[in-house]
Amino acid sequence: VQLQASGGGLVQTGGSLRLSCAASGETFSNFVMGWFRQAPGKEREFVASISRGGTVTSYADSVKGRFTVSRDNAKNMMSLQMKSLKPGDTAVYLCAARDRAVMGQITRDLNEFGYWGQGTQVTVSS
Repeated sequence: VQLQASGGGLVQTGGSLRLSCAASGETFSNFVMGWFRQAPGKEREFVASISRGGTVTSYADSVKGRFTVSRDNAKNMMSLQMKSLKPGDTAVYLCAARDRAVMGQITRDLNEFGYWGQGTQVTVSS
C-alpha cells in the first residue's frame, strides 16, 4: 500500500489543523492505520491509531482529548483532526499502515507498521 500524508502547515498555539492520509494500491480496510510524529533530534513517537473498521481508536496521552483520528474506507482515507495545538506538537507527522490484523485489533507499536508515508510538517508557533 502507498500512503500520502498532507495537510500540515504553520499554526499558532491554540489553533487547529486537519491532516489527511490517502492510501492506494491495496484494500484499505485490511489495514490498521496509525499516525506517528518525529521532532528534530527526537525519536519517532506514536500519536494515534485506528482499527480496520474504525470502531477502535487509541491515542498517546499527550494528545488525548485534543486529537481525533478517523477513517473513511470507501475513500481510502484516514484523517487526524488536531485542536488546541501546542508548540510541543511541532513535528513531521507520518501515517502508517499495518496489515495482517483482525477486525477490532489495534496497535501503538511503530515496529508493527510495515508501510509508511513520507510525512507532513506541522509547526506550532508560540
